[in-house]
Amino acid sequence: MIIRNIWAIGRNYADHAKELGNEIPSEPLIFLKAGSCVVQTTEVVLPAWTVEVHHEVELALQFDERLEVHKAAVALDLTERHFQNQLKAKGSPWTLAKSFTGACPLSSFFAVDTISELKNLDILLSVNGQLRQKGNTSQMIFSIDQQLEYIKEHFPVCPGDLLLTGTPAGVGPLQRGDLALAEIPGKVRHEWTLR
Repeated sequence: MIIRNIWAIGRNYADHAKELGNEIPSEPLIFLKAGSCVVQTTEVVLPAWTVEVHHEVELALQFDERLEVHKAAVALDLTERHFQNQLKAKGSPWTLAKSFTGACPLSSFFAVDTISELKNLDILLSVNGQLRQKGNTSQMIFSIDQQLEYIKEHFPVCPGDLLLTGTPAGVGPLQRGDLALAEIPGKVRHEWTLR
């Protein structure tokens, strides 16, 4: 199924919002990543122009033909933080920081029978064997049900689109040569080498 759009929820874990000095939102904060920035291999090639790329591990959901969710994965919402900070300071869009080539490494999918199965999942990211991020979907500010309702009400969601549900605290820089391991225990795990 073609991934046209990636609808991403920003600041959906309170501790992550606080670590970046951001206010906790009163409604879902949505930004868009191009579907063409998805990488489903074990290697992620960072563009030569990037300065400071940060990892943000997330639960990713995929919409089916009826715009329901029956598949999920673990993803990295890679963020070029140097340029994002510059763009935010100017009040400009974040596209350069969020939607560059390779900005969405994605694992294989696992089946989802009901949304309730996703409400208490651990999400982990280790880099070079060191745990960097650990959170649980129960800590989300906006529940998955709320996110799905909001996205479908406000945006032209297409079959195959992804929803990135937010990242827990602990985001930080990645370097070329790093090995990143993302995992939702009991569901899926995936390794990427950064080049």
